[in-house]
Formats: sequence, structure tokens, C-alpha cells
Amino acid sequence: MNSVLIEPLKTRNVCVTVPASKSILSRALLLSAFTEGETRLTGCSSFGQDTQDLLSCLEALGIRTHAEGDEVTVFGTRDFRRSATLNVGSAGTAARFLTAILAFAGGEYELQASPQMSRRPMDVLDALTAAGADVRFLGEEGHFPFRLRSQGIRAERLTVDTDVSTQYASGILLAAALGERPFTLQLTGSRTDGSYIQTTLDVLQAFGATCTRSEKEITVSPIRTPTGRFPVPPDVSGACYFYALSLLCGARVLVRNVGRTCAQPDLRFLDLLAEKGVSLRESGDGIIAEGSASFTGFDADMRNFSDQTLTLAALAPFAQTPTLLKNIGHIRRQECDRVTAIERNLTALGVPVEVRGDRIRILPAPPRSLREPVRIETFRDHRVAMAFSLVGLKTGNVVIEDPDCCKKTFGNFFELLKTLT
Repeated sequence: MNSVLIEPLKTRNVCVTVPASKSILSRALLLSAFTEGETRLTGCSSFGQDTQDLLSCLEALGIRTHAEGDEVTVFGTRDFRRSATLNVGSAGTAARFLTAILAFAGGEYELQASPQMSRRPMDVLDALTAAGADVRFLGEEGHFPFRLRSQGIRAERLTVDTDVSTQYASGILLAAALGERPFTLQLTGSRTDGSYIQTTLDVLQAFGATCTRSEKEITVSPIRTPTGRFPVPPDVSGACYFYALSLLCGARVLVRNVGRTCAQPDLRFLDLLAEKGVSLRESGDGIIAEGSASFTGFDADMRNFSDQTLTLAALAPFAQTPTLLKNIGHIRRQECDRVTAIERNLTALGVPVEVRGDRIRILPAPPRSLREPVRIETFRDHRVAMAFSLVGLKTGNVVIEDPDCCKKTFGNFFELLKTLT
């Protein structure tokens, strides 16, 4: 396994470009693929492996795409192959969304995945089998790989528990929008107002679907005509690692083309930076963040932007007061058990951590002078690798194991860091 040594930040003027938003791009690709007609998706440079895996699945279904420059043209069709073997790799969005779409559409499919994805449960299958789909597991019950046989989901409504994953709800909403008649999804659990569900509704409406919401129910009417063109915004999640440097190192940070109109849940991270004294202003090139390297700890509810839990955990040792991150229990079920990843790596850095239920408390203990390199265990999780790189940019002498895991979403992340150090 290879590794990379992170050196201290050498510039106070950071200007970078990040890849397209994977979460929005995956939704747009699927809606484009399963509606008749040609759709151009713009702003799509620097694909991660997750997107490549999704494109490979579409190819296996006989759906053509063409990538050139920062555009992807999707030649959508409802006449796709109804029998195929697909491998979603480690892409959670492809795994959940595509499975729901194929169950609604009907056909016989074998769905495979990487060992990492095969360890993650696929609870969405419970709702799909209850609605008539037939699933035969080829390994562990409730996990990839499996065979899916369906004659199409005829139910006009389903129920999904948002405490497990809001991606299941998003997958069913996408599938419903590609159907023939209105469909209602009832949401249960504590994340019925989840920000990623709203992201799905925003993309659906941009593609011409009608969405109405009342209390904990969402009704979607199908897309009738393709949108023709859809601009994919930059990935705010990836941008946050660089914006964090405004607070951590007092840097001036510009991430090109990131603005409030990007409408992604992780924009909430910028609000937290502003609360700690970071100045934010919109420019023609993107949001510019400028701050100072002195701040108090965070007290944040991570329910709706949980990808930034790791980022805040990496900043927490350098705060003047303790940090408390709440409602993080669901991140144990992501690419790895991210709560354990935080606890183990901060402990290796000499930072006191207390985990209680679905919250974590981190005490100030900045590892200012690491005499010997400290190795960060990434657990094959791109967000662990990128977040804990922040510690190295502040202190140096931090070694990120298996940096290639970042190819999942942000293939040139460490190349960008080298230009800053």
C-alpha cells in the first residue's frame, strides 16, 4: 500500500478548481439516460471513479454516452437492455439509485460491487421486494452481489426510513420520475427533511418532473420530455477541504465557480466558518474565504451535511475550546465506520476524543510539532484521507495511507495539495 507525506501549507493565497458535484452529476446522468432524447451535461471535467463506474453500468445497459472536454452527452432511451450484468464498484449513489430504477423499470439483472461496497447493507431492497421485486442474494443476505428480477413496480406509494440512508429515498424518487404515472413516497425517521432529498427534488424539477410535498409525503409526476442541457455545479464537499484552510491557516481561499447558487448541503460548512470569523464574499470567479488561525470549537448538528463531520474533526484539535459534533450515528454505515476512523486517527495524533452514542466530543490538543511522522489510516475512505490531510497542512509530518482511495471522487486531490506546499 502506498502513502503520501503531507507538508505544511506554504502559501496564504489558495486558488483551486474542484471536480463536478458527484451527487448532482449521478442524478443528472440517470435521469438523462432513461428518458428519450439527447441531453448535454456541462461542467463535468475530472470524473472520479464512482462516475466512471456509473457510466460503465449505463454502457452495459446499452445506453450511449460521449464525454468531451467538460461536457457529457447522454443519448437517453427507454429501450435499454432488460437483462445485463452490472458492477457498481464502490459507488453508493450508483448502487442505491440504479437498483431502484431497474426494479421500477423491470427486467433481470445481476448486480455486483467492490468488496468495500459489498460490506455496506442495501436496505432499499426491503422496500423494493415488498413492492414485488424478486431479489436473490449471491453472498451475504442484504448485501451485494445479488440478482434482481422485476416485472416493474406497480405500487403507487412506498415507505422509506430516512434514518438508514436518505439515498434510498432519493433512488425511489428518481425511479418514480422515470415511470408512467404519479407516485407517492412516505418518509419516516428523523431525516425526513434531509438536505440530499431536497437536492434530488431540485434536480427532478430541473429535468421537468413535478414534485409536491406535504408533511412527510412527496408525490412525483413523471418526466415527459428531456431537458436538453443541464449544468452540473462544482463539488462543494470537495471544496470544503480547501475552504477549511481559511480558518486553519489564515489563508485567502478561492474555489473557482463555487457560489451560493450551487445549492448543495455542504454549503452549511461555509456558514460555520463565517460564525468563526471567516470573511466570505462572492466574486465573479467564486466564493472567496479569508480568515484567521484562531477560533473556538464547534457545536454542530451534522444531520444534514454529515460529509463534513470528518473535516470539522480535523479542525477541532486546533480550536481554543472543545468541539461537539452531534447526530453522526448514520456515518458509521458509509464507506467505512467514520466515527471509528475519527476516534482512531485523532487518538494516534494525541488528541483526546469522547464518543457517546451518536455524538463525538473532541478536546483541543494541537499536534503542533510532530517529531516523527504519524500515519493516518484511511480505511479505503476518500473523505478520511482528504479531511486528515488538513492536519498535515498545519503541522507537517502526517502520512496519509492509501491516498489512491481519493480517486473515488477527487482523483487529483494530492496533486493539488503539492502545488500549495
